[in-house]
Formats: sequence, structure tokens, C-alpha cells
Amino acid sequence: MRGVAEVKETCSLPMLSVDMENKENGSVGVKNSMENGRPPDPADWAVMDVVNYFRTAGFEEQASAFQEQEIDGKSLLLMTRNDVLTGLQLKLGPALKIYEYHVKPLQTKHLKNNSS
Repeated sequence: MRGVAEVKETCSLPMLSVDMENKENGSVGVKNSMENGRPPDPADWAVMDVVNYFRTAGFEEQASAFQEQEIDGKSLLLMTRNDVLTGLQLKLGPALKIYEYHVKPLQTKHLKNNSS
């Protein structure tokens, strides 16, 4: 039996950091620090980050409304209680929970972290 020579390849690529504030859909580019696959600041979330957030939170059925309405992180942070209760055409119970336990706390946390 012949021995197989060990092949080691080293590849050194520079770290790529993309930061495009004004993409066509309003989302931001790739960030190095991620939480659960999403950027830590909701303002940086793309539409699918918002959808996945609500799916993970247990709102599988309602998450599609955020995708249909193209709600990204910036849009999410601008939503009022009325927007969530009527604009997304969700059932009242889940809509109230989404706003009170998710949208409102995300808005509060974002404002606290970004006020100087």
C-alpha cells in the first residue's frame, strides 16, 4: 500500500466588511457581529431578519405579513400600535402581543442604545 502525502493549503483572504447604508430595499450590508443570525441593532435588519425574528418568537403565521408588507428593521422601529393592529391585517390577539411584547420593547431598546 502506498502512503498518501499530506497536502496542506493555506489561504489567506482579507476580512470583508460591507457597509452599504442605502441599499435598494433599505437594509444594511453585512456586519461582523451577529445575534441569532441577525445584526444586533434592529435598525440594521433586512426584511427576512424581521420575518425570522417573529417566526422564532412563535408567530409563524403572522411573520409572513411582515414579508408581504416588506417591513425591514427601520420600518419595524417606526411602526405605531395602530400600524401593527390594522396595517398588517392580523388577528387582534396576536397583533396586540406582537406590538406590546416585541415591537414596543425593540423600539425602546433601540432608542436607549442610540440616545446620547
